Amino acid sequence: MSLEKIRKLTVAAISTYDLIKAGDRVMVAVSGGKDSAVMLVVLDAIRKRAPYPFTLHPVLLDQKQPGFAVDAFREWVATQGYELTVLEEDTYSIVLDKTDEGKSYCGLCSRLRRGILYNHADKMGYQKIALGHHRDDLNTTLLMNLFFNGRIASMPPKLKSDDGRNVVIRPLAFVPEDDIKAASSALKVPIIPCNLCSSNGNMQRARIKKLIKDMETEHPHMALSLLKSQQNIRASQLLDKSHWAFEKLEDCELSGSFAEEESSILSV
Repeated sequence: MSLEKIRKLTVAAISTYDLIKAGDRVMVAVSGGKDSAVMLVVLDAIRKRAPYPFTLHPVLLDQKQPGFAVDAFREWVATQGYELTVLEEDTYSIVLDKTDEGKSYCGLCSRLRRGILYNHADKMGYQKIALGHHRDDLNTTLLMNLFFNGRIASMPPKLKSDDGRNVVIRPLAFVPEDDIKAASSALKVPIIPCNLCSSNGNMQRARIKKLIKDMETEHPHMALSLLKSQQNIRASQLLDKSHWAFEKLEDCELSGSFAEEESSILSV
């Protein structure tokens, strides 16, 4: 069953990256979409079986999009044993006003949403903010940065916000999107559509996502390979001087082990 597979992959991510500690109050940032809804269910299943206590607190931001109806989703969250906190901020009007015609709304929208959620988490004393990004989001972001931004970067499973107030975690980092879709359907999640995304999506991201899907038809394990590449960095085989001391290479004795050689170079 997809949900059990998701649970195991989520446990693996939590364990690998130490995402949740004993006593953590985790703010689960739900959007009304499939990913974060499934994340809430899976984290709850993990919480019930975990060897240490932690709590979950689902929070949704109503950005005042026309037709954004939260009642059905609120009732669904209640069936999972949780009370949904709804924050109300009209970022919808700001995004429409500040975004140039033809440009994607996603960048500004996500920044405004992130700021509001970060402020709420800090105010309420939550130790972690759980976001619903999955394996395909990480892979797509990796290629987006590579192709369009001139850097090798993705979405880390755990990070501290720039202002140092919040720790963000991505428990679904190992989970394929197709499994989330299947689980969402089985759970009968009442999806709240995003008008901004559907009316002006990020076309570059959509193209990269389609590219990965098309290539998977010939190479079924390619998405997993992309994920593993983010866990298997070879600084000596790239060009970044800040991560590899090229100028000191001649001063280091070669060892029989590549790992030892890398450790030696990086420590000089």
